[in-house]
Parts: sequence; structure tokens; C-alpha cells
Amino acid sequence: MNILDRTQGPQLSGSNLKHAGDHNQRVTLHAIRVNGPVTRAALAQHTGLTSAAIANITSRLLKVRLIQSAGRMIGARGQPATRLVVNPDSCFSIGLNVDRDHITLVLLDFAGHVRARAEREIPFAKPATVRSFFRSSTRRLLKQAGIARSRVIGVGVAFPDDIARAHLPDQPGDYAAWADIQIGELLRDYLGVPVFVENDAAAAAIGEMQFGLGQRHRSFFYMLITAALGGGLVIDGSYFRGADGRSGEIGWLHDRAASGEKMQLQNIVSLSALYSRLADGGFRVDSPRQLARLNGAAQGIIDAWIHESTEALVNSLLGVNCLINPEVILIGGRLPAALVDRLAASINNRMADFASQLPAVAPVARAATAADAPAVGAAILPFSHSLLPTRIALLKRD
Repeated sequence: MNILDRTQGPQLSGSNLKHAGDHNQRVTLHAIRVNGPVTRAALAQHTGLTSAAIANITSRLLKVRLIQSAGRMIGARGQPATRLVVNPDSCFSIGLNVDRDHITLVLLDFAGHVRARAEREIPFAKPATVRSFFRSSTRRLLKQAGIARSRVIGVGVAFPDDIARAHLPDQPGDYAAWADIQIGELLRDYLGVPVFVENDAAAAAIGEMQFGLGQRHRSFFYMLITAALGGGLVIDGSYFRGADGRSGEIGWLHDRAASGEKMQLQNIVSLSALYSRLADGGFRVDSPRQLARLNGAAQGIIDAWIHESTEALVNSLLGVNCLINPEVILIGGRLPAALVDRLAASINNRMADFASQLPAVAPVARAATAADAPAVGAAILPFSHSLLPTRIALLKRD
């Protein structure tokens, strides 16, 4: 397994092309965010830009207060070098995650820290409920954090694709109202800032790429276990969307449940599936937190679900290993950490049976950003659009 040194961060390459100034500034800013506190000399090594280019770019970034000094290096020969870090208070973003069983909102600073959050456990929230939650929670969190609305540069929304089409247990018929709603338009008028909408699993993978184990693994497959099951794919440090923006859709693949019935994976490996099995056994569960407090017979049901999920995922994960060859397969979402670890261990044990038959088998592990990953990933979208390096930024022309 190829693991990068976490202290070095992603190796981004700058460009000295005539029209690439914006891209170079984005690359430099990202390198400071990932590697800071970092000197200008180290930035030149990380980005491949000249010392003169780094000096000019960092001067501009200091002037607009996107970065700040973190003191000077001590013990080095000659003039002590200034170390630079991003200014967490330079700008803020809001991330909203809407799913079939909850709504979560986070206020994120530019360093990736969640300054405030709000969450509501609600099954199959309708558009009007989401709009009301967004307005009231945004107003409250900004006041709680002491941040003016004018300092928020954008809103990111993590929203499941086909939210009205994928039928889950207990899903009401009027939930199909989402099919006629553009969630970006539902929220756009409140703050007067750009709204970016992304698939929830893609947002979670992007969040992990920017602030989680993506700093260590440049290629990984991400499985998001929420009310349904989603996936995302990061290749060589960039999120891979696919031809129609639907790469990684593991939940739509089919396998057999313990009953022998063939069904979509998201109807086996998901919180809604686990809740349904617990309800059949006489245990009513309304939130992931309650799972950690179950014992006795309920734990037996959870054990059986972990085994069933493992068996259902095997064929799909064999395909992921052969077709994608990721460094690691990460599991995130709302499943409690202890259960994620148990599921990961079960999958690793099962995949070991195929190690001699495959070119490579990636280990399965718990993602770092976990439950809030879709909301945090969504909050990154405005930063990415305006400030962080993307291939689109490199292609811009005067």
C-alpha cells in the first residue's frame, strides 16, 4: 500500500504558464493549508513554483488576509524564515446535509474547523421543513459563533441523488415531492451567496480528501452508510465524477440478502435496513446514537446484520479492487464508530480469503470525517469554487 507521509501532504504541481496565475495562487494557498506552518522555501518545493513566484503570491495572500504569519523558524542558519498558515477567520462557509433520516448544518472556517453545528433527527423531511431548518439554524449558528453574514462566501448542500426515486422502508408516498424541487433554489435567497449542490457521498469523499485520510491516501474508494448506501471515488488526489457524475454508486448494485432475495445493496447495507431488522426483533431505534446503547438480543441482530452486510458487499468490493485498485476503502456516514470498526474488521477478514486470487486487496478502514462528512464536504464546495485548486481553475482564460 502506497501511503504518503502525512507531514508532506498532497504533492500539487504548479504551472508557470502565462494564464495560470489564478491556479498557481490556488495551489499555493492549498499547500499552505495542508502543510502549514510552512516557509516560503518549503512552498516552492511543494508546488514546483519559483521562489520569486511564491514570494509574489504569498505577498498577495497576506494582503487580503487569507494567510497569516505563524512566527519564525528557530535554530536555522541565517535570517529566520517566516512560517505561514491559513487565516481561519478569513472566510466562512455553510454546509447542509439533507438525508432521509436527518438534517445537519455546519459552519466551517477556512482552516476546516467546524465552528458550530445543528442537527435534527427527522424521517423524510419535506422541502418546507428543510427550508425552515436552514433559515433558523443558520441565523442561530452565526450568532452563536459571532460571525457576520457578510463573511459567509457560500453554501454547499450534500443531497442524495434520486432521493425520491430510491425507495427505502417506511418512505411515505408524498416524499416524491423532492422530484420537483431544486434544493439550491429553495435556499438561495436567504443569504444572497452562491449555493452549490453535490451528491452526499461525493461531498463526503471530497471532505475526506481535503480534511481527512485523503491527506495520507491519494486514491481511495469511499462508502457512505446513511439511511441508504452511497460511494465516491478519489483518484490521484482528485475526485473522479465519471461521465454523468455518478461514479461510485455502489448502493445501486445488487446482491443477495440473508433470506436469499436479490436486492439493491442499499436495502441491505444501510441504517434503514438495520433499523428495520431491529424493529422486526422488537427494538425500536430512531437515531444512530441509540445503536450504541443496545445490548443482549439486539446485539445479536446487529451481529447478524454485520455478517449479512459483509457477505453482500464481497462481490462489489472484489470489483472495486480489480477495476480501481485503491490504496484503501473507507467507510463513513452515521453508523457509530464502534460498529464501523466491527464492519471493517469483518470485511477485511472476508476479503483476506481472496488475497491469493487478486492482484491487490485494499484494506477497509473507518473514515476520519465520519458522521458530519457530507455536511463538511458540502461546506468545502464554496472554498473550492473560489480559492482551492481545481482543473477548472487551470483552464480559465482572461
